[in-house]
Amino acid sequence: MKIISWNINGVRAIIQKDFFEDISKINPDILCLQETKAQDEEVAEALSQLKDYHQFYNSADRKGYSGVAILSKIEPISVSYDMGVEEHDQEGRVICAEFKDFFLVNVYVPNSGQKLVRLDYRQKWDVDFKNYLKSLEKTKPVILCGDLNVAHRAIDLKNDKSNYNKTAGYTQIEIDGMDNLLNEGFVDTYRHFNPDTVAYTYWSYRFKARERNTGWRIDYFLVSNQLLEKVENVEILSEYYGSDHCPIKLEVKL
Repeated sequence: MKIISWNINGVRAIIQKDFFEDISKINPDILCLQETKAQDEEVAEALSQLKDYHQFYNSADRKGYSGVAILSKIEPISVSYDMGVEEHDQEGRVICAEFKDFFLVNVYVPNSGQKLVRLDYRQKWDVDFKNYLKSLEKTKPVILCGDLNVAHRAIDLKNDKSNYNKTAGYTQIEIDGMDNLLNEGFVDTYRHFNPDTVAYTYWSYRFKARERNTGWRIDYFLVSNQLLEKVENVEILSEYYGSDHCPIKLEVKL
């Protein structure tokens, strides 16, 4: 089973580019999108030509903001939306599809914002989200994918020293949030198989960042520990453009 996760930075923008061609080439069994920036009906319309997929969307109350989608060739047993915590559930950030052997959670984690104005909120989110994942795990193992908005270690961003505790995505509070997930038995699949590889998934549109490869690895596949032996391949597909993030791929044998 091939799963693709991609922060597309606006569904209506990316479909004007080579998106459908790219998806046809990659040919995922399941496609998880983050930052659709559109309401459910607008996402459905934008993606209507992907007819081989069962499609599920979760949009923010606020228009043009956040939003996630799961498109799957295999029909899920069930799909649920948000994590059941009112404080977090208006922003369309979580969607979960249940399959026979696992839950697949697609997430767009909140950014801590300019001058870290949302860092306290982000800290609360991290705790509640970890608890949500652990509650799912009581039933079945979990595959988590998406934009986690944190570079976990110095290797995961180009300019670690100048960003540490100053820039959203690389504060100790956010790093601790990721540590807490890994300490609960989730595995960062890319880093597990590529312990020393410098690779990024996000590049700012400013300062020719992608051209210069001044990037961040903030998009992840995490799996419950018991699924690790099923993972056959994990890749960062940096050859695909269309967004300020590139897609990432997980192949699992189930």
